[in-house]
Amino acid sequence: MKIKILVATHKLAQMPQDKSLYLPILVGAVSNWKKGIDYQRDDEGVNISDKNANFNELTAIYWAKYNLPETDIIGLVHYRRLFFETRRAIFSNLLKRESIEKYLEEYDVLVPQKRRYYIETNYSHYVHAHHKKPLLETRKVISQKFPDYLNAFDTVMTRRSAHMFNMFVMKREFFDDYTDWLFDVLKVLESKIDITSYDVQEARVFGYVSELLMDVWLLKNNVKFKELKWNFIGKKHTLKKIFFLIFRKFSSKKVRTHF
Repeated sequence: MKIKILVATHKLAQMPQDKSLYLPILVGAVSNWKKGIDYQRDDEGVNISDKNANFNELTAIYWAKYNLPETDIIGLVHYRRLFFETRRAIFSNLLKRESIEKYLEEYDVLVPQKRRYYIETNYSHYVHAHHKKPLLETRKVISQKFPDYLNAFDTVMTRRSAHMFNMFVMKREFFDDYTDWLFDVLKVLESKIDITSYDVQEARVFGYVSELLMDVWLLKNNVKFKELKWNFIGKKHTLKKIFFLIFRKFSSKKVRTHF
């Protein structure tokens, strides 16, 4: 069984030692300043590397969809945010091939443990951190083009937790189904909104929206999934995150934090 877990990164970073399982991928590699980093590039083969500023790690997912045709199981993590066997965030504790194979005997998709918001819904959390219009337009796109997903979308928006970060491990057939739908939604959404006035952080809008669409797809298709432990490598800046969570809740200013 061929398994590849992509590790999305925009720079040189410490990477997993198991090269047969983990594949570092340089996102936004089409930019000239990305040259000279010896990772798989997302601008080779069929790709949307030039959209990385707006699609974030989705350019890695798109690359995998069209350039890893013989892979049975595909996953994505980030260079600082990864799946672990336990909560201990060290590289020797990374999710292993044996665990993936065991879990996927019973489940079809592996996702990160939910991020819980408690005082906010997924919808309110999003609009406190980002422009509201793209999310509203996403609902319109789903309503008009994919109406069988609308109830799932509305349900996910009212929840107070979500499987975030576009992290997953999927059996191939589920990966193909999910990415077919996801990129179809985003293609229509891209034609509906004007982001030319957005700043650098705000312009990453399609990556942000997609974080919530994962749960929409899981719910609509009644996918059998298992939550995995995840954690950060390096500093977490917990106090800063708490501050900005409260700030977003009580301010009209849109703030997106990346630590």
